[in-house]
Amino acid sequence: MTAPASSEILARQLAHIHQRIHTACQQAERDANAVQLLAVSKTFPASDIATAYACGQRAFGENYIQEAVDKIAALRSPAHAALQWHCIGPIQSNKTRSVAENFDWVHTIDRLKIAQRLSEQRPSERAPLQVLIQVNADGGANKSGIDPATATELALAIAALPRLQLRGIMAIPEPAPDFATQLHSHQQVKAVFDQVKDHLQQHQPTAASHFDTLSLGMSSDLEAAIAAGSTMVRIGTAIFGQRSAHPDTAGQLMP
Repeated sequence: MTAPASSEILARQLAHIHQRIHTACQQAERDANAVQLLAVSKTFPASDIATAYACGQRAFGENYIQEAVDKIAALRSPAHAALQWHCIGPIQSNKTRSVAENFDWVHTIDRLKIAQRLSEQRPSERAPLQVLIQVNADGGANKSGIDPATATELALAIAALPRLQLRGIMAIPEPAPDFATQLHSHQQVKAVFDQVKDHLQQHQPTAASHFDTLSLGMSSDLEAAIAAGSTMVRIGTAIFGQRSAHPDTAGQLMP
């Protein structure tokens, strides 16, 4: 687990990210309130999440299921009632129950089997699990996500499941060195989002009315993501600092 940060550092870095979002929205002629900040807290202790919560941050993204479940349990109290937990890591079949029982959002659905298990295992007393389809828009060989050509078919199937609420698309484009290249990659993802939403409007209009989230952009490329239409940016390093090594991080991109 990464060492905790001070409250002053977290407050300053959160404020800096909010300023970057605000500036990017101004440049894209978008309302800053249309872009939500998801603080990626994987490998950081529950105390950092509590500190960020005290600074006004509410939504937190976690990659590693058991680590996240432990944090969720540690912070389950009236003082943190508005905490929102997002699963942004890959989900194996044997982990779906833990995800369904503990998280509010899932960003990484790329198989109908996983969606079905999450729907079946979501407790009836909880609100529907908010879910995103992960697409591999630029064909990166080592990345999760479905082929964009199959996103509409999967969306229609997920929209019919009873304990899930299909909310949109998530992607992690390949890193790019400049704004123009980043923007092009992000626009490809936005095109997939628009295509799926249009199809839902034609065939499942009720589902289309909830399809409003494009989870796109990280610390290094949030400006390009917002210019392309992202509604949720996933920021970790620029808020919490550098992470310690985690045994499951080999080869993974870090938000």
